[in-house]
Amino acid sequence: MIDLIATFIFFFAVIDPIGTVPVFIAVTQQHDAKTRRRIALLATLASAIILLFFVVAGEFILTAMKIPLPAFQIAGGIVLFLFALSMIFGESKPEQEVKLASSGNETAVFPLAVPSIAGPGAMLAAVLLTENSRYNLWEQAQTVFVMLSVLFVVYILMLTASWVHKFVGDSGASVISRIMGLILASVATSNVLTGIKDYFLL
Repeated sequence: MIDLIATFIFFFAVIDPIGTVPVFIAVTQQHDAKTRRRIALLATLASAIILLFFVVAGEFILTAMKIPLPAFQIAGGIVLFLFALSMIFGESKPEQEVKLASSGNETAVFPLAVPSIAGPGAMLAAVLLTENSRYNLWEQAQTVFVMLSVLFVVYILMLTASWVHKFVGDSGASVISRIMGLILASVATSNVLTGIKDYFLL
């Protein structure tokens, strides 16, 4: 049995649903309500397919390349930590991705599904939290359920984006993104330490 709350917080931090709201508004500002709902649905489905691919195939790819999972866990933890630092000290996630949205590539897949929802951190989390050596099939299924529940939260927030944005604002989304970055940095550090311990126990 996995820690459902901890797993939910982990995925919430790496996906950052609140930070997706300004990106969604920037991407869909020229569209009517019906089109915005369709874009929200397509972006959520595309993100789910991408993350499920990493859940199913991520570890097989690593095995085929003969990369030990502890090494991937250490590398993944370092990448997540750097990603967290960029959320804390650099431009926040919504600030970075709103710029992508304004570049003209305004589609449900880019920059909304990737990298706003199913970003590098979420892809790494999907692999790390479903390792066959650490989690049985039932625990992996629970992780997938939690991941999909976070994506559902993203979908609901996109459907109510205008209201959420009025309530939170760009500054609020930036602050929340930085708080999520701090949580993610802690999780990333734990992953690195666990990976080092497991590597020397091989």
